[in-house]
Amino acid sequence: MRTMFVGWAAVVVIGFAPNVLPAQASAASGPSQIVASGVGEVRVTPDRATILVGVQSRASPAAAAAADNARRQRAILDTLRKLGLGNDQLSTINYNVSPEMQYAPNSQPRVTGYTVTNTVRADVRKLDDAARIIDAALAKGANEISGLRFFSSVADSARRAALEAAVKEARADAEALARAAGGTLGPLLEVSTSSSPIMRGQDMMAAAGMAARVATPIEPGQQLISAAVVARWVFVGR
Repeated sequence: MRTMFVGWAAVVVIGFAPNVLPAQASAASGPSQIVASGVGEVRVTPDRATILVGVQSRASPAAAAAADNARRQRAILDTLRKLGLGNDQLSTINYNVSPEMQYAPNSQPRVTGYTVTNTVRADVRKLDDAARIIDAALAKGANEISGLRFFSSVADSARRAALEAAVKEARADAEALARAAGGTLGPLLEVSTSSSPIMRGQDMMAAAGMAARVATPIEPGQQLISAAVVARWVFVGR
């Protein structure tokens, strides 16, 4: 489900000499132009998500921390696969081993233990599964759920709809200005947009302390996809 909105538009007429109507502008300066910029917006309901599932282990020596970490992360991955996630939906994005140091006055720093962190990204293609995945990962030993981000599978088509709305708005304002200036809108000279859409929506940070016995509520809300355009037309005086 998506809802379309039309945003702001700024319109300028350029190319005339001071105190001269557009139709009387000097030919040497080129044709008078009307420039309009507009923004189109489309709201979409996310239907996909990514979740970062991390395990942090502390022990000494480092091998002991790594072994504990591997045991818990393996159990998490096995569980997520049983929930229907394929290998193409699970990827390790971070693995780190670092010493824990103790500092004291007039003495050399010493290693007191090691921290091992392993973070896996889970790509969720059914948003209804997000809560189950979080709860199952926590139950199997995850202690870092560092991010939950929502996406829409129709983002590309929504962006094109936003572009269309932006162009229509820019043209409507340009035509209105042309009429007000005593002329009409001529051929389109140029239209451009930014390289990527502006997307605003919800990013949720989930705490690792969630109780696994209580189902985690997930509310994706809606995402706003907006696109801006700038267009130039020839101004035709009467």
